[in-house]
Amino acid sequence: MSGDVALQFDGVSCTFISRDDPGQRYTAVRDVSLTVGAGEFVSVVGPTGCGKSTLLNMAAGLLTPSSGTVHVFGRPLTGLNTRAGYLFQAESLMPWRTALRNVMAGLEFRGVADAKARAEEWLRRVGLGGFGDRYPHQLSGGMRKRVSLAQTLALDPDIILMDEPFSALDIQTRQLMENEVLALWAARKKAVLFITHDLDEAIAMSDRVVCLSAGPGSHPIGEFRIDLERPRDVAEVRAAPRFVELHQAIWSVLRDEVVKGYQQQLAA
Repeated sequence: MSGDVALQFDGVSCTFISRDDPGQRYTAVRDVSLTVGAGEFVSVVGPTGCGKSTLLNMAAGLLTPSSGTVHVFGRPLTGLNTRAGYLFQAESLMPWRTALRNVMAGLEFRGVADAKARAEEWLRRVGLGGFGDRYPHQLSGGMRKRVSLAQTLALDPDIILMDEPFSALDIQTRQLMENEVLALWAARKKAVLFITHDLDEAIAMSDRVVCLSAGPGSHPIGEFRIDLERPRDVAEVRAAPRFVELHQAIWSVLRDEVVKGYQQQLAA
């Protein structure tokens, strides 16, 4: 395995077994193989319920594959992925802690001596240098997401896992956050595995987009290199002719799977 591969799924499957009825099983993903290079931004797109978050949880070490292996920088992953930071879709801030104390939490857990100084630095980097004393309920949705981003990046992970982190934001705030993430990523070039339902977002931000089939037994059905120039503004790049070509090509692969996933939801 190449030393510049940060994260690798090798024939990974994940089957969930009902606690009440062991004979009832659901295979979320089956025989998935994909890589994320060091410094590469890879997005995974697919229909609702296709197992995208399951892949991310296996990358984080929160789920153990039923078969296959996950490698982190060439070593099999056992237990939690200590080289990864996870930015969740749902709110993850502790409401009884200020913004500063939330960013400090992981640093304090790791015993970092200058936790406060590092947390203050990261709040400044995400544009919240003057808001460290605010509690989550005193911040807007976009500001809370910036605190979560600072909380994740302050730990300086080698791999960043993002599970639809901006889906709850309004379109203007979302685009601002997307550009901020791209700027921070460009400065430090960490490996990113990004889960999203939004094909525009995936193309605008990524080096590579991987498409998953509808579940159960979801698996990759297409992979596209995003050859748009960087740096990118996520709003402006959507008008580029190459962006439109890539969108059409990827959607032609995804369309039938999205319809299939929708029909499965209606039948459930």
